[in-house]
Amino acid sequence: MTTPGNRFLVLAMGLVLLPGCRHDAPQALGTLEFDRVTLPAPVAERIVSIDVREGQRVEAGAKLLTLERTRTGAQAQAALAEVQRQREVLAELQAGPRSEDIAQARANLNAAQAQARDASAYYARLQPLGRRQLVAAAEVDRARAAAGNAQAQVRAAQAALAELEHGTRREQIAQGEAALQAAQAQAEAEQATLQKLDLVAPRAGRVDSIPYKLGDQAPVGAPLVVMLVGDAPYARVYVPEPIRTSVAVGQRARVFVDGRDAALAGTVRMIRSEPSFTPYYALAGEDAARLSYLAEIQLDKDAAALPAGVPLRVEFEGGGGQ
Repeated sequence: MTTPGNRFLVLAMGLVLLPGCRHDAPQALGTLEFDRVTLPAPVAERIVSIDVREGQRVEAGAKLLTLERTRTGAQAQAALAEVQRQREVLAELQAGPRSEDIAQARANLNAAQAQARDASAYYARLQPLGRRQLVAAAEVDRARAAAGNAQAQVRAAQAALAELEHGTRREQIAQGEAALQAAQAQAEAEQATLQKLDLVAPRAGRVDSIPYKLGDQAPVGAPLVVMLVGDAPYARVYVPEPIRTSVAVGQRARVFVDGRDAALAGTVRMIRSEPSFTPYYALAGEDAARLSYLAEIQLDKDAAALPAGVPLRVEFEGGGGQ
């Protein structure tokens, strides 16, 4: 028969043993997190307006802040002008030489031929005089060289005329087309950069932080706005090695958040295969020498209002939880 004294003794023994059991039980500890989206600075320009505040919820496409557009806008205009220039160069290549250029080349050929005839006639007159030694041999050599140079000028003029008459080569047109495509691609890149000066929310979420303030000039790639996105947060925990085989993707879990009595329902969405050392906040007793595996537990929408960074612990259903 159980007496009130016996019931008190049993209760006291249970209170003594309970802390030891909880201490020895493996735990999965971590923090509450949201998926983060970072919007980097596309260019090193000054912030001219900030349209949101930290902690504010925004919809997808909402304007967040604006960077100065003067220099980037000028570069975009220069790129468009280069596109127009390359387009006109290509049109000129496709049209071929003008009739006036061909007429000028014919005139140059006629002049070269006349000079060649004159030089050849002069050399022909000097040859017999040179054989009779009535003129110096050097004079004859100069006449022969002048006649040869004149003939070369004729051949050069003939080649220039033939080039114009045959028109533009296919390779030159291909080069013009490639130059136009390169200019168009550069103009599109400049236009894309110009549009990025107005930072907008890529997804619906909450503005977590704005590291730079109005008037600051952040370097390229620096985070201008950090957003927390997603319908619900997730638990980022470290699974101890003794219960690693009992945890799998898709498994249900209960998440206990500090400051909240009721457990939150969640599902394991990821667990790393490579172990890492136990985090500093899980160093206790034998656990200090064990490896842990990073895991993420997706929570239901009823946890959407909880803040990020809150400590928590996890029990895995059907596994080796507490």
